[in-house]
Amino acid sequence: MHRVRFRDPAGSVRTGQWHDDHVSFGGETYSLAEVEILPPCEPTKIVCIGRNYADHAAELDNDVPDRPLLFLKPPNTLAAHGDTVTLPAGKERVDWEAELAVVIGTQARNVAAEDAMDYVAGFTCMNDVSNRDDQNKEQNWVRGKAFDNSAPLGPVLATPDEVPDDASVELRVNGETKQSSSRDYMMFSVPELIEEITTYLTLEPGDVVSTGTPEGVGPLSDGDHVAVEVEGVGVLEHDVRSAE
Repeated sequence: MHRVRFRDPAGSVRTGQWHDDHVSFGGETYSLAEVEILPPCEPTKIVCIGRNYADHAAELDNDVPDRPLLFLKPPNTLAAHGDTVTLPAGKERVDWEAELAVVIGTQARNVAAEDAMDYVAGFTCMNDVSNRDDQNKEQNWVRGKAFDNSAPLGPVLATPDEVPDDASVELRVNGETKQSSSRDYMMFSVPELIEEITTYLTLEPGDVVSTGTPEGVGPLSDGDHVAVEVEGVGVLEHDVRSAE
C-alpha cells in the first residue's frame, strides 16, 4: 500500500491511500486537483549520505569514503510533490540529485545492521537539491545543502516489501533522463547506514535517511520540471524557479 499525506478541501491534514489519479481517506475519494499533497512524513531531521555511489564520487572528482559521509538537512528544507522549488539567488550552479529515501518508523539508537529494517516505516523519493557554489567553499555544507525547499520528498510512503533490493533510481528534467541507476550500486546498504547513523544520534519516527545519488547530476534552471522515480515508490515531481 502507498500511503500519502494530504490536505483535504476542508483544510484538514489526512493520511490516506494513493491511487495514482486520486487519493482516499475514511471512505472519501478526492481527485489530485482537489487536494494539496504533503511530504509523506514530518522529520525532525534528514540525514543525508554523500558519495554513496562510486560513479557519482568520480564525476565530482572526489575520493570514495571508507565510511558513510553524513550531513544534515533540517526541516526547513522540505518541499512536497507538486511544489515549486526556489533556487538561491546569484548562484552559478544548483544541482539535482535523485535519491532513495528511507523513512524511520520507530525510535532508533545503537541499532545493529541485522535489525535495522525493523525500524523502517518505508521508502520514498527525494531530490537533494545542492548549491554547489557554496558547498565547494565550506566544510559543513549549511549554505550548500540546508537552504529552504532543498529537499523535495514524496509523493508517497511505500512499505519496504514494495521496493526491490535492486530498485531503479531515475531522474528526468523536462522529460529527458539525466540519472539512471539502482540501489544495488550503493556502497553502503540501508541497514549499514542505519547502524552507522544510530551509533552517533537517535533517529526519531518520521526522520529520513537519504541514501545518496548516482552519477548524472547537473544544474537546474528557471522553469525546469523535475521527476524523480524510484521503482516500487512512484514519481516525485516538482518545478523550479530562480529567485530574483
